[in-house]
Amino acid sequence: MLFLTGVLLLAAVGGCAGGGPKTITAFCGSASKPAMEEAARAFEQETGIKVYLNFSGSGTMLSQMKISQSGDLYIPGSPDYMVMAEKDGVVDPDSVKIITFLVPAILVQEGNPQNIQKLSDLARPGIEVGIGNPEAVCVGLYAYEILEYNNLLSEVESNIVTHAESCSKTATLIALKSVDAILGWRVFASWRDTIDVVYLEPPQIPRLAYIPGAISTFTEDRESARKFLDFLASPKGQEIFQKFGYITTESEAKEFTPDAQIGGEYQLPDTYKPLIR
Repeated sequence: MLFLTGVLLLAAVGGCAGGGPKTITAFCGSASKPAMEEAARAFEQETGIKVYLNFSGSGTMLSQMKISQSGDLYIPGSPDYMVMAEKDGVVDPDSVKIITFLVPAILVQEGNPQNIQKLSDLARPGIEVGIGNPEAVCVGLYAYEILEYNNLLSEVESNIVTHAESCSKTATLIALKSVDAILGWRVFASWRDTIDVVYLEPPQIPRLAYIPGAISTFTEDRESARKFLDFLASPKGQEIFQKFGYITTESEAKEFTPDAQIGGEYQLPDTYKPLIR
C-alpha cells in the first residue's frame, strides 16, 4: 500500500504541476534499471522533463498500473508482458518501440567454482539454482521456457532453491553467492564484476527477448511520454544502453542464436506450481 500511495502522489504531482517543471512516471521491469536511470537523467538535462522511475518485476509493475490507473509509460523486461498490457488496454499498441535486446544465459559466480559449462549441468546433484519468479518476472518466465524447451525442467526443478521478485534481484542472487547459478540475461555480467557468463548453445534458445516501451492509456501528458520513449530509441539513448552492456540491434542479438524467434509470448504450463521451500 505504501508503494501504491507513493505512485498516486507522483501521478498527482505530474498532473497538477501547472507552470512548474513537467513530470512523467514510467513503470519499468528492472531488467533495464542501470541504463534507464542514466537515460532519465540525460533526458531531464536535455528537456527539463523529470521522469520518475518505478522498478520491479514486469508483472508487478503491470498490476500496479492497473490498480492505480496511473502511469505515463510501461517498459517491461520482455515482449510477453507488453502483449499482456495490450490485451488489458493498459498501453497504446501503436506506440510500442523496441529499446534494447536481451540474450538468455547462465550466470555463475566469478571464476565459475562449480565448473558449470552447459545447461544440463544445472541438474547436477548439489547445484543450487535461482531464477526470477516465473509468475511476475520476465527473466523467470524465460528460464522456465528454456528448461521446458530443452526437456530439462523436471531434472533442474529440484535444484531451484529460490524465485527472485525482479530481474535486478535475480542478478543479486549470484552476485552475493546465494546460489551457484542463475538463468538470467547475458547483460547481468555487465552489472557486476563478480558475475561470469556461461553461454547457452544457440539451438537451446527458443526466443530472444527485447525491452519494449509504450505509452500508457492512463497518461495525461502523452507528448512528454512520447518524447522520453523517442529519446530511449534515439542514438543518444541507445548509446547509454550500449555503455551498460545492452545489445541495441537485432543483428547483434542474432549472432548468439541465429534461428531463435524474436518476441512472442510464453505461458506457464498448467502443471506449474509456485516454489515452496
